[in-house]
Amino acid sequence: MTIDIHAHVTDDLEQRLAADQQAGIDLTVLLSTRVHPERARTPAEVRAEFAALQNVIAGTPVDATAFTGPAEELRAALDAHPGRVVGMAAAPLSLDAQTLIAFVDEQLRHPAMVGIGELTPAPGAGQAILPIVRLADDHGGLPVLTHGFAPNTDADLRAYADIARRHPRVPVIIGAFGGLHAMLAIDLAREVDNLYLDLSSALQAFVLGAAIRELPTKCLFGSNTPYGVPTASLATIHSVIDDRSLLAAVLHDNAAGLLKR
Repeated sequence: MTIDIHAHVTDDLEQRLAADQQAGIDLTVLLSTRVHPERARTPAEVRAEFAALQNVIAGTPVDATAFTGPAEELRAALDAHPGRVVGMAAAPLSLDAQTLIAFVDEQLRHPAMVGIGELTPAPGAGQAILPIVRLADDHGGLPVLTHGFAPNTDADLRAYADIARRHPRVPVIIGAFGGLHAMLAIDLAREVDNLYLDLSSALQAFVLGAAIRELPTKCLFGSNTPYGVPTASLATIHSVIDDRSLLAAVLHDNAAGLLKR
């Protein structure tokens, strides 16, 4: 059994879930998205999607209505695939505090919501996740998934770790294996009990294997679909680890514990 802790809603979700199930991925944690690179067919379309993505991960402020459609898209996916997918509530950090909390709380009413994410603070503004971690604490310690790849900085990862230390009930997950700062992410996860690593988008296989062997209870399988392919991400894990107990922890047990599944 395998849980994909980090995947986004895509247009081809039906086919994707069918392929995932054949590969042994039984539960997928879906995140909403304002960007759909899977729709791109030409280099120009790819450039357009990545330009939109850069605005998202740079924390560029936009009107609150920009998030309504993606939130509805996620709810529709959860309703269409009960038991096969669960979700994380979006938390647009550029919104004012009152609007942000109300927006997240409304999403969390859906019974298939198991956490909050993917948080995308502007580079150098990692402390901006604090209100959401507090909200997750108020909801009994929901998992919070942060963006961890560029343009996140090493200071952002340290900010995530500091906030996690102050809210020990909340599992804080550094997304995309910390991107260019994977070694720092490993060090921080070693130091902070409730800091976890999403293994999606890992850049070096040998670092991935070392992290799993060093922190077998802190590593979580993820694909970051559509930026990764679930079956390929799964094959990468199997290529660096063959110990059955480690595989069980990374592919299922750790995430199942956080999600209470």
